[in-house]
Amino acid sequence: MDFRRGKRREDPEINLIPFIDVLLVVLIFLMVTTTYSKFTELQITLPTADAEKALERPFEINVTVDAKGNYTINNVPVSFNSVAGLADDMKNAAKGQPNATGANSPVVIVNADQFAMHQMVINVLEAARVAGYDKLTFAAQTAGKK
Repeated sequence: MDFRRGKRREDPEINLIPFIDVLLVVLIFLMVTTTYSKFTELQITLPTADAEKALERPFEINVTVDAKGNYTINNVPVSFNSVAGLADDMKNAAKGQPNATGANSPVVIVNADQFAMHQMVINVLEAARVAGYDKLTFAAQTAGKK
């Protein structure tokens, strides 16, 4: 016997508000209990340098690379045709300096823009190798004390 002839059966519905409340409490708990730490592949201790300034400063060749692909050697613009051409320009910049070859070769300082393409910096490194200059360094800005 069905006594509910005129009444239609209501569909059951799930109330999501308590479910969302529980999820928010779990999320807050996870955020509070999680430890954030930086993981690195290699744990190294960098050496410190407490040396005095050098009395004699070695001859330097400053090579600048900007984001547009322009090269300068000791603030003189040069055009890049090939690595060999850039190496010749480096040798020409060192010609007027005494002891610019052999053990007293100049230090090549690469000043590259942060938006310069990687290939342009590699061209400078390869040109220094072709020119026979094995002392290379990169210029960087110091961020200051934090």
